[in-house]
Amino acid sequence: MLRSSGMRIPYPPALRNLVYRLYARRVEGRLDHTQVPKHIGVILDGNRRWARADGRTTEQGHQAGALKISELLGWCEETDVEVVTLWLLSTDNLDRPEDELKPLLGIIENTVRDLAADGRWRVHHVGNRDLLPTATQKVLKESEQATHDNTGVLVNVAIGYGGRQEIADAVRSLLLEHAERGTSFEQLAEIVDIDLISEHLYTRGQPDPDLVIRTSGEQRLSGFMLWQSAHSEYYFCEVFWPAFRKVDFLRALRDYAARHRRYGF
Repeated sequence: MLRSSGMRIPYPPALRNLVYRLYARRVEGRLDHTQVPKHIGVILDGNRRWARADGRTTEQGHQAGALKISELLGWCEETDVEVVTLWLLSTDNLDRPEDELKPLLGIIENTVRDLAADGRWRVHHVGNRDLLPTATQKVLKESEQATHDNTGVLVNVAIGYGGRQEIADAVRSLLLEHAERGTSFEQLAEIVDIDLISEHLYTRGQPDPDLVIRTSGEQRLSGFMLWQSAHSEYYFCEVFWPAFRKVDFLRALRDYAARHRRYGF
């Protein structure tokens, strides 16, 4: 803001945009690329509150949030992030009213199709697919198959995802696998450990997230990647997801790089 005779005068948009670009360039220039997280988890929170604050419908809020995803992935490419997990729909979200859930699922399906059509990224679904409508399951399967050989950022789309659900599914998968092998409960009790359970998670074979970002100012994980985030760093950003900017992303990376990670207490 400029001040004149005690009055606040807003910066002209062109000047404000110039200042923003210069500041973002400065933050990026000072970023230590040797300390960039390889796997980032993002809780895309605040679509509905952003819509209410801007006088828009809930559906428009979700659509604005969906459009932000490709921008985020572009920033991740520029900074050499290798894996991104996007929490698009929780298991709790599946209980939302039909008039909100149906359009939301349609937006998510279109978003996943667009990610696959881009041709750069590998799309991988994390979540309980059986909880989702048949049409959504079909889109996820086709997108995974179409992007299997892509070499860009690995994009985990967490849809129908809940952290406790994932752990329950992992234990169930482990028990079924060893039941087929004829392993007794006593034998299984002897061999079960953290690594064995990890092999049955939705993200098996992937590195755990180094950094988890949540937008909208909420300072909780809400069950996001409960198992994998045991040693993750967390960054809580005040802005709603549709308003998330590159400079907000760079600040999160800068904050992460400045921390000394402790694997334990």
